[in-house]
Amino acid sequence: MTSPASPGDREKVVSKLPGWLRQDLKIRAAQLGIGIQAAVEQGIAGWCSLASSPASIDTSGAESFSTWLPPGQWHTFKAAAGDRKVSITQALAQAIQLWLQKNPAPAVRRPAVPRRIIVCNQKGGVGKTAITAGTGEAMAEDADDLYPVRISKHFAALLKERDTEADTSDNDPLAIEDLPGLGMRVLLVDFDPQCHLTQQLGHAPLPMDGDSLTKHMAGEPVGKLQDLIVAVDDDRFGDRLHLLPSCNDAFLLDVKLAGVRAREAALERALAPLESAYDVIIVDCPPSLGLSMDAAVHYGRRRPNEAPGDSGALVVVQAEDSSADAYTLLTSQVEDLRNDLALEVDYLGIVVNHYDARRGYIATSSLQAWMDIKDPRVVGVIGDLKEQKEAVRVKRPLLAYAPKSDQAVAMRALAREIS
Repeated sequence: MTSPASPGDREKVVSKLPGWLRQDLKIRAAQLGIGIQAAVEQGIAGWCSLASSPASIDTSGAESFSTWLPPGQWHTFKAAAGDRKVSITQALAQAIQLWLQKNPAPAVRRPAVPRRIIVCNQKGGVGKTAITAGTGEAMAEDADDLYPVRISKHFAALLKERDTEADTSDNDPLAIEDLPGLGMRVLLVDFDPQCHLTQQLGHAPLPMDGDSLTKHMAGEPVGKLQDLIVAVDDDRFGDRLHLLPSCNDAFLLDVKLAGVRAREAALERALAPLESAYDVIIVDCPPSLGLSMDAAVHYGRRRPNEAPGDSGALVVVQAEDSSADAYTLLTSQVEDLRNDLALEVDYLGIVVNHYDARRGYIATSSLQAWMDIKDPRVVGVIGDLKEQKEAVRVKRPLLAYAPKSDQAVAMRALAREIS
């Protein structure tokens, strides 16, 4: 069935398509960055150009499916289906399957140098651990599935231009779009002696009498560091999300580093053997301005031939005054290291965490103050909602526990903003 009134002088057509094939079409179009109607148009054109009809497809349970096509294409398609003695539903399914076969999913881009993100703030309690975990989870989600992502005004405009059926009403800054996962191989490093990241993801801290990251940084390894790594299990992450657990011996790290040669590079020396297995390494830093933080900043520096903004510091704050004081102390430490060691350290942005506008003027005015900082700019605002607290209580990743929650949607937006 067709309808003549359509945007861009196209015809609206209504047919049927199996749910599994519609989902495959939606995912592949999103992966390739084209509109569904363009994919259907290409599929129909390719099917009509075939010398004969392909193998039959199971269309049981097909449901209504509509899109817009150039004038005349649907009429040509129906005529070809009649000549080949197949139903319109079967012909459309074959056309979509043909397009999927001719347009395979793109491979996940693997960086030549693994990205290194240090999540930091001298002030404790701002939620660095939650941001570390949520960002890593979002980066590791399956590239062959779709997940809700809150998109920016700019991205909404691009989507609307790409696909006239995209639901981006008036470029709403809170619009949500289903997008493929990023499919990255991610290592989360718990660099905090309090071991919050380790425990929140359902693992026990490493024993004090065993091996640990601290011992490797201090030049006292017991075994191989990779033997300490554990997987964060969930189907959406595959085997792409791993954790290097912490140990309480990290409380002694600053003392041990005082006697280590080139101590600023100690974290890099320890993690270097692990890097080839990952696309991104995210370090949950301690609330400290000591030698361990110097080592973290050094690890996040821009390496030779690395593009600006690939690695660096992601600063987590809250919309209140004490976060601003801690931010000043942190940036002063980074600037000192930049100058003393001639390092290029990029800021990946500021994340305003635990935000709740209902707290009134203090929260809203503080948020505006963070927004007024243009370098580095705010790259994410994460609400103070119950799902994160619940995920911590049950020791599960937020994006597995509450994948459609506002916090999960915002974490995916943050991951894309800094990718």
